Amino acid sequence: MLFMVIERFKNGDIGPVGERFKTAGRLMPDDVKYISSWIDLPGAVCYQLMEAKSADRLKLWTDNWCDLVDFEVVPVLTSADFWARRAGSESAQ
Repeated sequence: MLFMVIERFKNGDIGPVGERFKTAGRLMPDDVKYISSWIDLPGAVCYQLMEAKSADRLKLWTDNWCDLVDFEVVPVLTSADFWARRAGSESAQ
């Protein structure tokens, strides 16, 4: 499954997150895959695309950062997968 993870840095401060990342890495289970990320211009919010078998597996990662970051986790599909599923469900009707 794909997840869009929206990270809001506590107190709008990205500094502690960067320091932990430099010293400890992503701190995520082996079966959770980082795909890509984007940070807003002020440096207060990060958007990460992650892949995991379940949201529970992803929670093992977010638990390592929840003292510095507030997380919103949204299951997503690629556009191609969304439209393929939609076409499949319409043809089944």
